Amino acid sequence: MTESVISNRILVVDRSAVSRELVARMLRSGIHESEVITCKSGAEALRLISERHFDLITTALMLPDIDGLDLCQRIRQISNHHYTPVVVISGDADTRLLKEGYAAGVTDYFDKSQGYHAFTKFIEEFDKRNQWLVGHILYVEDSKTVAAMTIPILEKHGLTVTHVTSAEEAYNLLNGMRHGRGEEFDLIISDFYLEFDMTGGDLLHAIRARMHYSRQELPVLIITGDEDTETQVELFHAGANDFIVKPLVEEIMMARIRSLLMIKHQYDTLQAQARDMEKISITDTLTGVYNRRFLMDSGETIRQDAESQPLWVSIIDIDHFKHINDSQGHLIGDHVLAGLGKLFLRKIPDATPVRFGGEEFVLLFPNLKPRDAVTRLEKLRRTVEALNPYKIPVTISIGAIDASLHPEKSLNELIKLADQALYAAKENGRNRVYIAVDEEQVIPIEEAARLMLAGEKLARTEETKVVANNSRLY
Repeated sequence: MTESVISNRILVVDRSAVSRELVARMLRSGIHESEVITCKSGAEALRLISERHFDLITTALMLPDIDGLDLCQRIRQISNHHYTPVVVISGDADTRLLKEGYAAGVTDYFDKSQGYHAFTKFIEEFDKRNQWLVGHILYVEDSKTVAAMTIPILEKHGLTVTHVTSAEEAYNLLNGMRHGRGEEFDLIISDFYLEFDMTGGDLLHAIRARMHYSRQELPVLIITGDEDTETQVELFHAGANDFIVKPLVEEIMMARIRSLLMIKHQYDTLQAQARDMEKISITDTLTGVYNRRFLMDSGETIRQDAESQPLWVSIIDIDHFKHINDSQGHLIGDHVLAGLGKLFLRKIPDATPVRFGGEEFVLLFPNLKPRDAVTRLEKLRRTVEALNPYKIPVTISIGAIDASLHPEKSLNELIKLADQALYAAKENGRNRVYIAVDEEQVIPIEEAARLMLAGEKLARTEETKVVANNSRLY
């Protein structure tokens, strides 16, 4: 539900050339990618409306040849504009519109005494209130005659329709949607009485009880020929949002659909806002990578995920970062951190980068065999060395560990071991990579590469023993 009802083509009707230009200008600035056409009389407006389709019409109340409300009534008599939003723009019509606006078919009213700059905000809010007839309908109807009459009505109002003739077909499509496959639907419209084994009631029960879609997440409108009150109550208890009784009346059906799509739109909006807030809460605002909260909440899940194995845990520290802050200023230091975050996101999209604190980052590399890990970690070190942001030489030290060699250890314990390797890298000159073998031994990456080329596993040996006794605690 991403498109807007108010889009493409808009008609502005006003006898004042100045008013027409002002309204048109505000519409163009408030509604992107829209064509705005203006005219000064009701006769000209009706001619334009008969020749082409408009998605929104605004009119003054006083026109040179016809009353604005009379024009609204005439517009409603044109078949392809029967439901087109019509906004009256006037400064002295409150009482009259209250009494006559409903009968004339006025959609909304803007009081121009508020000033034309307020009109842009009005249109944006109007757009949100009137975009609910954009959506994808799954229509379940086994009668070819009824479907042939109903589908054109739905499509005429801008809806996308997928038609199936059985509840079984609908169930398969919805089950695919639930598992991230196939098409997405905003509303289900189903006949209650269907052929084959599943009825519309069975489909409704499956949507609510088996697939666990809520009324807000996936509204369902049931079509029934049964006017029995008990049956209608049962439909609501089973999870129907609403029902309509045959024979279908277009105006009633579209009003119900509009209401249900509004519910769906509001649900999607709230879900999107919740996702945005969740993303903000786990993202480091300066670097764009995950923050420490994400590592605390989700890191262990990544560590235990079978599809991530073998997993490598690394911790990265910017060498002499305090000197960069002291000599270049904290603003430049922030730019260096941000540049490093962008590099991680761009160059290693399969890894999970986390700002661990200050100038330290934790990177989790999934599905990485030891030989590939050695290559990638060294390549990352060299890439940062060549980055040279703001013409400032920047290098990093890296400590890493193969989590698959320590299946009994938690992520916290693995980070602690990787930190021992990082400490060794810094003690031995910085701008280098060290690998932790276990609690007592870390080795330079060159030694790790030599062992792997010889076909040996990373394991503790006296010949390669390098102990970091002063490592920091995690």
